[in-house]
This record gives sequence, C-alpha cells and structure tokens, in this order.
Amino acid sequence: MPKRSDNKPQSLVTSPRSPVPKTTNKQQPPLPTPHSPLPNSIGTWSESNLHRELKFSYAEPGQTEAEVDGFVADGVSADGEYIEVQTGSFAPLKQKAPALAARGGLRIVYPVIIAKYIEVFDAKGKRLYRRKSPRRGTPWDLFYALVYAPELPLISGLTIELALVDASERRIQDGKGSWRRQGVSVHGRSLLVLHERIPLKKPADYLRFVPFGKKEQFTSANLAEKAGIRIDLARKTLYVLTILGIVKKMGKQRNALVYRLSTQKTSFSGKNYKTTT
Repeated sequence: MPKRSDNKPQSLVTSPRSPVPKTTNKQQPPLPTPHSPLPNSIGTWSESNLHRELKFSYAEPGQTEAEVDGFVADGVSADGEYIEVQTGSFAPLKQKAPALAARGGLRIVYPVIIAKYIEVFDAKGKRLYRRKSPRRGTPWDLFYALVYAPELPLISGLTIELALVDASERRIQDGKGSWRRQGVSVHGRSLLVLHERIPLKKPADYLRFVPFGKKEQFTSANLAEKAGIRIDLARKTLYVLTILGIVKKMGKQRNALVYRLSTQKTSFSGKNYKTTT
C-alpha cells in the first residue's frame, strides 16, 4: 500500500478567491497547459476538457491511462495511487472502484464548480460575450453523484476528493441546442483555476456534513435550512450518511423522518453492509 498524506481534511469554508479578470475578444483567460493524449491512450476520445485537465493535474508526475484487471484508470500517481476523475454519477464506479482500491489505493476526484464563466460564440467562432453564471457549486453537490453508489466511502484504500474549481463553459449559437437555450449548444467546459482540494478518506470525514450536536434530532428540512441547500439534496445527503453509519433514523415527526448522529460503525464487504455498535 502506498504512503498516504496525514494532512487533516480541510474545512468546507473555502479560502478567499480573486475574481477572474475581464477579457476582450482578443484576450482569453489563461488556461492550464494543454496536454496531448498519449499515443497509446485508452478511452480519451469522448472525455471533456475539464476531465482531461484534472486528470493530468492529479496524475503528474505519474502516468495517465492505466489498464488494471480489465478496468481503465484515468491515471496513476507517482506513489502508485490510482486516479479517477468523475464529473457525473458515481454509479459506473461500483465495480471499478473496489478493484482499483485493492490494487494500490484509489482517489476519486469530483470537481465542484464554484464559479462558472459562460462564453458564447457564433457559428464562425467569434466570441460574442462572456458572463458569470449565477449558479455556484458547493461541496454538498457531491451527494447528487454519491447517492447512486453510497457504499464507496466504506471501501478500504479509497479517497473521494472534492476539487473546488473555476471553469469556463463554451457555447455556440449554431441552432443545434435545446429550446431552453434558444438553439445555443454547449461544447464543453475547461478548467480555469483549482482553488482547493478537500479529501474525504474515511466515513468519519463525512461528519462535516452534519451541522448538528450529538444528541440533537433533525429532519431533512432542518438540514436544508441550516446548510442552505435544496430539500431534495438534503434527503440525498441523509440517505448516504445513513448508509455510512454517520446518522441513524429515530422515527417520524408527522410525515418527516427524524435523524440524529449515530454511534454505530458500518463496514462494506463488497455486496453487503455490516453494522456494529
């Protein structure tokens, strides 16, 4: 097993950020150094710019694209830890993650876009305008993806790392997009700045997502209000935290489930959950 960092997980409160400078049509914001796929790269044809840029950032000075036991990892760090960048649901990792974690440790990188800059171009490639999206991602967004594979944090040797980033989204007025965007199509996202990394190495690290005291009872509505998130995201969060053994159900308050911090520990054997006091 490779050596791991003993650094304590970072706080959910992000460090102050400098705004991305305004640009003109002739001046583009600086992007990370582009990397060309290796001649023998596997599965790189459909990956997004954001995915590719994070993959190279985390794998260096190791290697990218490694095939192990029939699975393809995005990269391998210099100390032998496998890297997997996941920008969507974690469901595809249910079989892949345990296999890679057992072979040398696995770090799943989940990008959280805390600032998105939308750049719109015409069909000929001329930039028409650039604006900042009002949508601001938070670390809580992890649970939109993790809810589809909530057992992953129980796997030994697996770390889920939140990468708090600024990104640009390229859109083209080509008439091929959805009616909601009035025919403007989205042509991918690119990394602008990587602000902070928040590693979640063990189930106990997810206690940061429970802003309540040890004996305090709460509902999903209470969590949504206190965390400043949507009620549907609060429900997904509590579903995952229940499986991880971080919280437990105490009953119902009218039609709402009531939770509190749990004193139990949960382990994952590959298919089944085991809970001990």
